[in-house]
Amino acid sequence: MKRRIHLFLVLLLIIAAVVSFWLMTTDPAAEGEPVVSAPVGESLKSLNKEAAASAPSDLVNNASTVRVPEQLPASLAGTSVPDGWARTDRFGNLVPTPHLRQLFEYFLSALGEESLQALVARIEAALSGLEEPARSQALVTLGNYLEYKLAVSELEQSYGEVSGLGAGEMQRRMAEIQALRRTWLDADTAAAFFADDEAVDRFQIEKLRIASDDSLTDEQKAEALRQAESALPEPLRKAREETRRFADYEQVRRELADDPRALDAWRQEAFGEAAADRLARLEEEQKSWDRRWQVYSQERDRLLSSGLAEPERQQALERLRASHFNEAEQVRAEALDSIR
Repeated sequence: MKRRIHLFLVLLLIIAAVVSFWLMTTDPAAEGEPVVSAPVGESLKSLNKEAAASAPSDLVNNASTVRVPEQLPASLAGTSVPDGWARTDRFGNLVPTPHLRQLFEYFLSALGEESLQALVARIEAALSGLEEPARSQALVTLGNYLEYKLAVSELEQSYGEVSGLGAGEMQRRMAEIQALRRTWLDADTAAAFFADDEAVDRFQIEKLRIASDDSLTDEQKAEALRQAESALPEPLRKAREETRRFADYEQVRRELADDPRALDAWRQEAFGEAAADRLARLEEEQKSWDRRWQVYSQERDRLLSSGLAEPERQQALERLRASHFNEAEQVRAEALDSIR
C-alpha cells in the first residue's frame, strides 16, 4: 500500500509542477495577474493572528509542551514527509538546501487545520533526527524562516491589490521581498531556499516589460522572450519546454477526442513510444477514477443523509470506499471527503 501511495504522490507532484509552469507561460499583460509575488505558501495571512501575542520564532524549542495529534492534518493524509533535507558538511554543520524549505512548507501548508504551534512541533520532531550542531542550526533557521514569512505577509498587506502594478513597481516589490529574505536568513540559506523563485521572478518581470513595449514588433518580442528564457536555470527551461509540449497535447487531445488512433499516433510522435504508452494508461486510469468517483459520491451523499449514528456511518463509509476503490485510492477518496 505504501508503494502505491508513493507512486500516486509522485504523480501528483508531477502534475503540480506541470500546472505551475503552465501558469508561468501565460501572458501576464493579457491575464492582468500579478507577476511577482511570494511563492505559494510563503505569505500566511493567518500567521499574523497566531503571532499577535509573540514572535513566531518563540514557538521554536517548545515542542515538548505541545500536544500534537497522532494523525496528520486531513490535507496531508496519505502523503510522505519530504526527504533529502538532512545534509551536513564534514564538521556536522547544516547545509541549507531547497529540500529543507520544502520540509518547512510541507507542514506549514496545513496552517488553519492545526495551530502554528502544533505544526512547528511537527517540524521540530522531524529535525530531531539531526545530530548537533546541525540540529540547533536547523531550529534557528526554522525560527528565522517563520519571522520572514510574517514579514512577507505584512508586506503583501501593505501592497493591497497588485494585479495592476507595472514592471517597474513589480521590480521594486521583488527587491523588497528579496531584502526581507536576506534580513532574516543568511546569504547561503536565502540562496538555497529562493534561487529558483527569484530566477522566475526576474523572467516574469522581463516578460511583462517585453509584452508592454509597443516599440517592438511581434517577431522582436518573440526573440526577446527567447533570450529572457535562456537566462533561466536549465531545469526551469526544460520544465517550460515540457509544459509547452503538454499544452500542445491538451489541445490535440480535445481536437482528436473522437479519433483514438490519431491521438495515439500523435502521442507516439511527440513523446516517444514508452512515454506515450504511460500517458495513455494514466488517462485511462483517470477516466476510470472519474466514473467510479461519480458513482461513489452519489452513494456517499445518500448514506450521509440516512441518519446513521457516527460510528455506524463511518464504518459504512469505509465499506463503501472499499467497494469502489483499491487501497491507495481509498486514501485519496478519504482525503477528498475530508475537505468537502
